[in-house]
Amino acid sequence: MRLHAPAAERNAGPIVEILRTVLPPTGRILELASGTGQHCAALASALPNLTFQPSEPDTSKLSSIRAWTEGLANVQAPIALDVTASSWPVGEVEAMFCANMIHIAPNEALHGLLEGAGRHLAPGGVLAIYGPFMLAGRHTAPSNEAFDASLRARDARWGVRDLETVKTTALPHGLSFERAFDMPANNQIVLFRRGAKG
Repeated sequence: MRLHAPAAERNAGPIVEILRTVLPPTGRILELASGTGQHCAALASALPNLTFQPSEPDTSKLSSIRAWTEGLANVQAPIALDVTASSWPVGEVEAMFCANMIHIAPNEALHGLLEGAGRHLAPGGVLAIYGPFMLAGRHTAPSNEAFDASLRARDARWGVRDLETVKTTALPHGLSFERAFDMPANNQIVLFRRGAKG
C-alpha cells in the first residue's frame, strides 16, 4: 500500500533537479530514511543510469517503498536500516541521500549518518542532506523558527540543526562540506564529499 506525504510530493521535483547535477553518472545510491518511497521513485525515474538502494528504520514503511518503486528496474529491494547502528547492511556506495531526517531525530542520528557515510561512501562520493538548517546560529525564516519550536515541544532531542555544527561533526569522518543549495519552503540541500581513503 502506498503511503502519501504531501511534502514529498511538493519537493520531489526540485530535489531531482539539484541531485541530477551532483550525483555521479553511474553507480549505487543509498537513500537513508526513505519514508513513503516517493523521493526514491522520483529519483529513480529521472536518473535511470543510477541504481538506488532505499532504506528505512521503520519497517512498517517498507511495503510503501516497494509499492512506489514497483516496476523500476534500477531500484533494489528496500532494507531496514537504522543510521545509529554500528554496522549497516550495505557495501560501498557512490553517493547517499537523506531527506527530512536529522531534525526529526535525536542528535545521535546525525552522528550516525555522518559516521556511516564515512564508512560506506566511495572515495570522492557525495552525501546530500535535504531539510531546514540554521545558518550561523540563526533560523533562515520565521516559519523555520516556529517549526523548530514545535519539534522541540514534541521531543526535546529534536530540532533544526545548525549547518556549522553539521560541518564540524562531518570532518572527523572524512567528509568535507562542498556547498549548499537553497530550496523551496526555506529548505536546503547540503552537500558533503568523502575524501580519498588512506
